[in-house]
Amino acid sequence: MSVNFTILGSGSGGNCAYLECENTRLLIDAGFSGRQIRQRLAAIERSPETLSGILITHEHSDHIQGLTALAGRLRIPVYCNRQTREVIESQLNIKMECRLFTTGDSFEIGSIGVDTFSVPHDAQDPVGFSFDANGIRIGFLTDLGHATKLVVERVRASNVLVLETNHDLKMLQEDVRRPWSLKQRILSRHGHLSNDAAADVLEEILTPALTHLYLGHLSRDCNRPEIALGAINMRLKKMGATHLFPVVASQEVACPTLTFNANNPTTDPVHIG
Repeated sequence: MSVNFTILGSGSGGNCAYLECENTRLLIDAGFSGRQIRQRLAAIERSPETLSGILITHEHSDHIQGLTALAGRLRIPVYCNRQTREVIESQLNIKMECRLFTTGDSFEIGSIGVDTFSVPHDAQDPVGFSFDANGIRIGFLTDLGHATKLVVERVRASNVLVLETNHDLKMLQEDVRRPWSLKQRILSRHGHLSNDAAADVLEEILTPALTHLYLGHLSRDCNRPEIALGAINMRLKKMGATHLFPVVASQEVACPTLTFNANNPTTDPVHIG
């Protein structure tokens, strides 16, 4: 029995990932248009019609733009908390078929276990996720200003981790297009992780069990893949963590799919597209 995980895209303009275990097929966030999500799923020979549900971290547009097509028209169930649902339905002017949870709840969707936990971000009730798919643990941390003790505890057992590396501090400070008020929001404890802040989080989380690390939610203006990767690799080298090779997720193209054999928790990347 295999587990498949694909980041369909991640960046400041759109975020969406796909997780499959047995007959359960989930999207985590839907931050691209319905058409884009359909195309990216088609590249891995899947379609929106086969989805078991969509899990939403929070209501910002780069995480929900596809819900009008997917949840509104196709009636795919959406898993979110009450405050997030209320804001999304108001913003998009749709009624969703929701499976509401209270932040902190654990539940199952088919063969996948889901743990939810609060993250510090400037949204109504933002959450992070930890998934258990046939014993493979996948942590999902995008959009947070800092990692609380709770966040660290919830993802420390991860085999796969999606970790925000939103901006390079120097590039953000020198950006002339962003007003100071926006920079303050990004830099706040309810904003976004810089590359160095993400490295600090990784240092708290890292165990030998963590074998795959995705750097996600990069700002298109205030970061570069090579800068984010350099900051993380420098910290890994300092820690002597030679078993981990980070991958930078792109907003433009999907990452190669990770396929886990349930009887052997190693991976065989399957290239897509």
